[in-house]
Amino acid sequence: MTLLDRYLARQILWYTLLVMAVLMTLSALFLFLGQQDDVGTGTYDMGDALFFTVLNVPQQFFQLLPIGALLGALIGLGNLARGSELVVIRAAGVSNPRLAGAAALAGTGLFVLAMAVGELLAPPLEAYAKQLKTFGKFSEQRFAGGGGAWVKEGDRIVSVQQQSADNMFGGLYVYVLQSRPDGSRTLASFGRAERASLVGEGRWLLGRYVESAMTPERVRTRQLGELEVESRIDPAFISIGMTDPAALPIRGLVRYVGLLRANGVESRSAETALWSRISRSLSTILLCMLAVPFVLGPLRSSGAGSRTVIGILIGVSYFLINRTLENTGEVYALEPLLVAWGPAALLALVTFGLIWRVR
Repeated sequence: MTLLDRYLARQILWYTLLVMAVLMTLSALFLFLGQQDDVGTGTYDMGDALFFTVLNVPQQFFQLLPIGALLGALIGLGNLARGSELVVIRAAGVSNPRLAGAAALAGTGLFVLAMAVGELLAPPLEAYAKQLKTFGKFSEQRFAGGGGAWVKEGDRIVSVQQQSADNMFGGLYVYVLQSRPDGSRTLASFGRAERASLVGEGRWLLGRYVESAMTPERVRTRQLGELEVESRIDPAFISIGMTDPAALPIRGLVRYVGLLRANGVESRSAETALWSRISRSLSTILLCMLAVPFVLGPLRSSGAGSRTVIGILIGVSYFLINRTLENTGEVYALEPLLVAWGPAALLALVTFGLIWRVR
């Protein structure tokens, strides 16, 4: 690593940090404003909303860093191009691949920072923020769980094993207790639903529900098909105990995939989340390198505003392609490696192709 490499990398890192400061300020502001509808529910107040926002800043930083790296590289190298510094550097015999290598050096530093924040800092703080908000909003309900959610509401205890969407759950067990004259409690009935969904305010629809009622003489089992029940349990409260692959760090995803495979459970979604997390982090390096051909080519004499718009368009497009392919992969059961690494491979192909072609 020469003095020139350090100089170029320092320019990219400096402007990336400036861009991230702006992005994080806007992101935190929007997140805080989005909490205002929940302020006043239960014991959740304005201070809790502010604390919730602060705790989510590392996760927002991790998600926005690839776009911030691209913008920082475009602005930093663009300023050097407008000041003719890149012209002098290239006239001194420095090739385009060498400039791309310096950008990759900065991207590597940002990748290490992203992994540190995304693996060590963001997951526990995000989980704590979620618990803080949910326990504040639903303080009248009690929760316990690990590897699933257990919620107690009056004489009813609900166990949820899987979450498929925000308001849809699967593998739901319902235990109903009854009081005896001596004050003790016994199990009155036990039921299982293959799926459950929220269909209205305080109304749940249980699908393929089978109930076993306990009587002194025998156990009576009924297949009720679909059953609508009234409950104050909120999906956000249940979701605390559910495993959300997208929110897990890489080491947690590796353990989660291994656990699913060991128990013969479909692990495609967890594998997709694992490889997508790795590929999106590595894309930070490619996005820094992508700035080089744009700055040396069509954006050589453009202002910072033009480069910012181009960077936002490229970053948002890459993000949308990632999300679209991940959702399509879930629907059509595509190979997780293809879903996760397809956009990154396309980005690498475009980046190296442009670097090779630029003059």
